[in-house]
Amino acid sequence: MELLFAVLGGILLGAVAHVVVPWRTTRGVLIGPVVGGIVAAVLWEALTWAGWSYGGTWIWVVALVAAAAAALVVEVVLGRRRTAADDAHYERMVKQGA
Repeated sequence: MELLFAVLGGILLGAVAHVVVPWRTTRGVLIGPVVGGIVAAVLWEALTWAGWSYGGTWIWVVALVAAAAAALVVEVVLGRRRTAADDAHYERMVKQGA
């Protein structure tokens, strides 16, 4: 049951990352929530296998902070890359006279 709550927390934090980071129009709406949920799930399972207690505070802190950080990084990287690719494409079109 705790895994479900950890994944939901990761999804919510990923959704917040989508709203907070600029370049919303250059990437999909579900990228942040999916990354946050996957990172939270994988990290939660890894930490439980490592012997961390479900009731402990640190497992929640580590899983949710890492999920939020991963979602933020992915959102920023994808936004910048897409903007750079769009600008490069525009410049190529201008040079070709299209």
